[in-house]
Amino acid sequence: MLADEGVEYPVVERLREDGHEVTYVAEMEPGIPDDEVLDSANREQALPITADRDFGELVFRQRRVHSGVILVRLSGLNAQAKASIVSAAIEEHAEEYPGAFAVITPGVVRLRRRED
Repeated sequence: MLADEGVEYPVVERLREDGHEVTYVAEMEPGIPDDEVLDSANREQALPITADRDFGELVFRQRRVHSGVILVRLSGLNAQAKASIVSAAIEEHAEEYPGAFAVITPGVVRLRRRED
């Protein structure tokens, strides 16, 4: 996985504790544009996880190539609650994420595939 810098560190830490290999933009190249994050995820064959809705723009409007994107929409929750929800959602839907644009919200994971 490639976690965008908008993803809170406790979420990244929890995913790592769960055994996922997670590269964190905030630890590597803070401030890089979203399109470069997506390009990097594609190069590394990593699933990007972000809190930035601009990734929807890249995938659906600009039709950028992607191997899947996970958008975390959990505002108003503390970082530990977010980490628990994201961890459970990734575990429960792991097989469905490749090639999908997924949105994780409290209690719901929506998956959408782009029609080319």
